[in-house]
Amino acid sequence: MSKVRVANFAISIDGYSSAPGQTREEPFGPGGIKVMDWFFPTDTFQKMQGKKGGETGVDNDFSIRSMAGMGAWILGRNMFGPIRGPWPDDSWKGWWGENPPYHVPTFVLTHHARAPITMKGGTVFHFVTGGINEALDLAQKAAGDKDIRIGGGAATVRQYLQAGLIDELHLAQSGIILGAGDSIFAGTDMRRLGYECVERVPGERATHLVIRKM
Repeated sequence: MSKVRVANFAISIDGYSSAPGQTREEPFGPGGIKVMDWFFPTDTFQKMQGKKGGETGVDNDFSIRSMAGMGAWILGRNMFGPIRGPWPDDSWKGWWGENPPYHVPTFVLTHHARAPITMKGGTVFHFVTGGINEALDLAQKAAGDKDIRIGGGAATVRQYLQAGLIDELHLAQSGIILGAGDSIFAGTDMRRLGYECVERVPGERATHLVIRKM
């Protein structure tokens, strides 16, 4: 049965997934990229870069799990890029170059309409102006029996959480403190929403938490 999942979502010890001040040069905000330092050495990430010799182990095992069985993704606009307001033109096509890592239909939440973009590797970006429920409906139709992954950022995950629409979260907690930023937990009562931590596994550079709606 298809699930709505968050996976490989990195957070700091104090619960932030990014630092304030996102720019094109620093998509996680100044210093925020450190929450992802656990992921970069993994074999999974190195293969995404066309390289060999990445590390295996717990961190990599969770990274493999995070990509398995996905039929569609949903992204917030900030996750797609740093541009705000109406699209000035069609030149910005995401952070990832010509071959993004999604390889399935990917639905981007925005207030400003834009034509779909077909990328290499099977990724097609669709821009959804009708909110989280419309995006989820479109993603479910595209995914069929496969899972839908809510890719972020934190505000998008938080909206889906607070609406009770996420079945499972995998959080990778790095051993750093950001001090400020955006958090999926802001104003979110996870206990009231019915979530419980069902798995806690120390990895090489992160602690992996699996949280499920019971």
